[in-house]
Amino acid sequence: MNAAPLPPLEEMDPALTEEIGQCLDQWKDKEGNLIMMLHEIQDRHGFVPREASLLLAEATGVPMARIYEVLTFYHYFKLVPPGKHNVTVCNGTACYLKGAGRLLAELETRLGIRDGDTTEDRLFHLETVRCIGCCGMAPAMVVDHKTLGKLSPTDMAGILEGIRKREAENDQ
Repeated sequence: MNAAPLPPLEEMDPALTEEIGQCLDQWKDKEGNLIMMLHEIQDRHGFVPREASLLLAEATGVPMARIYEVLTFYHYFKLVPPGKHNVTVCNGTACYLKGAGRLLAELETRLGIRDGDTTEDRLFHLETVRCIGCCGMAPAMVVDHKTLGKLSPTDMAGILEGIRKREAENDQ
């Protein structure tokens, strides 16, 4: 899949241009500033937009290849907008041995996406991580910053339905 071409720098969103300028002002004299600026951008948007990377490269003189090297090396950074609800399945040793793969398979089936993807309606983002540090709760996962443990595949329907129900109530 090829990304859409970017507009010329002078045609980019002025608010985004101003935001990059603020990041530069805040971090210009600090060591490790590229990572800190990328964190700042992601904190504001939930991901690092391509346009922000291009503006950052232009403003700092850091090649785009270096920026993408950092963005793709660290698991924290996202290049596409995440889902509203993040579902993270632990696949560390204890969780793996106690059935994390079955949890993931059930979630993939119920959500219609694969690990690392976001549902078309942007309601859910599904990912696996190496460990969440809750081995005594295996298999475990984190949903919207809440750790859930000792799960089975049959629990997945209720978890997802609970989120959808809350979303429906909020829409009313």
